Amino acid sequence: MAWTWRFEKTDGTETAPAVEPEEFTTQGDAESWIGEVWQDLLDGGVDQVRLFEDGTEIYAAPMSLHAEAG
Repeated sequence: MAWTWRFEKTDGTETAPAVEPEEFTTQGDAESWIGEVWQDLLDGGVDQVRLFEDGTEIYAAPMSLHAEAG
């Protein structure tokens, strides 16, 4: 199994990440990595991400890298 991230702008168009991802063997590894580098990705122009397992999207919607308005 391969877990991969797709990096997007707010409108859903794919964009290149500022930090080059690897291919992950577990969902936990993929999620840990995004937790470590999300700020660098956001600073580099990525607004949201989608996680895939062997081409199948895991979450129902993209995950925003922007802080939630409180």
